[in-house]
Amino acid sequence: MLNLNELNIFLVAAECGNFSEAGRRLHLSQPAISQTISNLEKDMGMELFERMGRTQRLTEAGQVLKPMAIELLAGAKRLQETMASLQGEVIGELNIGCSTASGKYLLPGLIARFRRIFTKVRVNVIVNDRNAVIEKVVSGEFSMGVSSKKIEHRELEYQEFFSDDVILIASAKHPWAAYRYIYPDDLLDEPIILREESAGTHEVLLDGLLQFDITSDMLNIAMILGNAEAIEMAVEEDIGIAFISRLAAMRGMELGRVVEVKVDGLNLQRKIYMTRTRHLPLTRAQLEFWDFVKSPQAELLIE
Repeated sequence: MLNLNELNIFLVAAECGNFSEAGRRLHLSQPAISQTISNLEKDMGMELFERMGRTQRLTEAGQVLKPMAIELLAGAKRLQETMASLQGEVIGELNIGCSTASGKYLLPGLIARFRRIFTKVRVNVIVNDRNAVIEKVVSGEFSMGVSSKKIEHRELEYQEFFSDDVILIASAKHPWAAYRYIYPDDLLDEPIILREESAGTHEVLLDGLLQFDITSDMLNIAMILGNAEAIEMAVEEDIGIAFISRLAAMRGMELGRVVEVKVDGLNLQRKIYMTRTRHLPLTRAQLEFWDFVKSPQAELLIE
């Protein structure tokens, strides 16, 4: 008979690609992980991992098992939570994937308000890139995902829950800090720090600049950084100017280290979406959270 704990260990090991790292994540020794995988392989009658020194990679059999194991564990969790809900309780655990800086600032408060009502629901936020979040929502590994872009997929359902400003910031030491107002052409001469091309703020910025016939190759790009917090810190050091989420810029502006600079005629906004998969039934906890996101309580929180 299949052991659900063994399947969970298998999935963590598959994600880590390393038994030692899986052990650290699960608070188990590396030999314990290896023994569990060996027992599972014996039960299955085939190898699930290719051992290559310190790394382990899924075999074809392991790749086949992975989505079925995810679905089986999700089903077991739904069973447990459904039985509890029959007694009037909402319990469970939600894994929310997040691929946008805005989401990282919005979710803690949103989750805190939700847990005041549903105290027995645990919510985990996992930050990942957009494609990984979408993939894991579709597979059921993530209960839901937060993204600044709708990825067309027949399995996904979206709801908008926030509209975020993308603003230009400069160091408080920068000459623009005195006037805080520029024209689009002024952007061409200043060193600018950008997010990577796949980031939502990058796409929103380039789309906005196109209305002024400004393309990325015309910008004086000083640096490309992978997260909004690092960009804000680089702007504080006056390495360059940058466009980032207003939420991500709030700390630096409140401390007086960076300032918002208005760009004539340029108003950048992006919508933040919560997404879930259509093909997997929702647990009671997942349904309550999905409904809570669009409720008046949540709207008051993120105004």
